[in-house]
Amino acid sequence: MFKDFRKFVLRGNVVDLAVAVVIGASFNAIIQSLVKDFITPLIGIFYKKQQLQSAYFTIHHSKFIYGDFINSLVSFLIIATVVFFFVVQPVNKLISYSQRGKEPGTRKCPECLSTIPAKATRCMYCTSKVTPAASAS
Repeated sequence: MFKDFRKFVLRGNVVDLAVAVVIGASFNAIIQSLVKDFITPLIGIFYKKQQLQSAYFTIHHSKFIYGDFINSLVSFLIIATVVFFFVVQPVNKLISYSQRGKEPGTRKCPECLSTIPAKATRCMYCTSKVTPAASAS
């Protein structure tokens, strides 16, 4: 049992995921600090109160603290922007470069418009005969 557990833990994707979580948590701490220590005071200049983080309003003696929510929202937007431009976009580019020149893996059936393998000679849904996609040999 220990051998199976060790094999599971030492698989590449588990280790990669653990590293990603640790780096993500560190990155989150940096962004939280940036927002709390630099961006919120800049917003506070225009807000005309000393601490935007503790800003609130009351309705029927209930206190709604919206300043901390603004901090969290700005932090989320910064993290989402960084992840999109520095992780998602480059990965999408790499995938599109790696797929360039390859024949597509699927296509639409001309009869029922279902997605079928590109080399199929018969649709698996409507069973109509289709001509296989031309190979790029």
